[in-house]
Amino acid sequence: MPTKVEKDSITGHTTTGHEWDGLKELNRPLPKWWLYVMYATIVWAICWMVLYPSWPGIHGYFHGVLGYSQRDKVDADVAAVARQRAGSLDRIKVLSFDEIRKDPQLLAVAQTAGRITFANNCQPCHGAGGGGNPGYPALAAGNWLWGGTLPDIQQTVTHGIRSGDPDARQSQMPRFGADGILKPEEIQQVADYVATLFGIPAQGKDVSAGQKLFTENCAICHGDAGQGNREVGGPRLASRAHLYGSDRAAIVAQVTNPRMGVMPNWNARLDEATIKSVALYVHSLGGGE
Repeated sequence: MPTKVEKDSITGHTTTGHEWDGLKELNRPLPKWWLYVMYATIVWAICWMVLYPSWPGIHGYFHGVLGYSQRDKVDADVAAVARQRAGSLDRIKVLSFDEIRKDPQLLAVAQTAGRITFANNCQPCHGAGGGGNPGYPALAAGNWLWGGTLPDIQQTVTHGIRSGDPDARQSQMPRFGADGILKPEEIQQVADYVATLFGIPAQGKDVSAGQKLFTENCAICHGDAGQGNREVGGPRLASRAHLYGSDRAAIVAQVTNPRMGVMPNWNARLDEATIKSVALYVHSLGGGE
């Protein structure tokens, strides 16, 4: 219960008349400077609410006296960057790869655009830095199906592989097991020989029967010594890099019922200058020819 106002004997300050369990509340108002600062911040906040977008309404929001919009500012900044890049991209579009590479500043722009585009569109399949994933080629390995020159890469990126584009890269491996072209025991013999091309030791096996079957059925696409055939997109088997695995079981599975991937034709999504930039970036990953 409130008591009469009195002075505190210890501090000398008056009390408010309130006491709890022997503790008396001192009458100590806030400092004037603190109150003035608080009032100033209230005024400041009201000014900002009036000048800039603030409180919502039923059909929108108050846009502020100045009409400022962070979204409009971002859009303007993006448009400014696009205008700045447009000149460089226009040059990339019309110049040859050799001309672009002779201009360090233009090449830097192309490499940057290519790296960003690769990260946004290609990296989920081909891995960071073109390291590859199961079923997706390692672009940094240099084991090219269709060639690793800049024009080759540009062609592949532009039209894709088995993508449905009229100019897409096309290849077809027969289903030697599923269609009965080879008997199961013959597939095993071919697998024994192909495994030696992969670098797997024969371990005393006679692979001559598998080599004969390979020459008769596979060499036309993969080459007599498994060196590959870029004219038809036949993979190089005499290599350490393989799309679907490097063990014997993977070889048997691919010969029996082959898997054949699809790469999109990026000309449906990317402009010519951006595709050339991607080609330059991919070429620089370490596997370019």
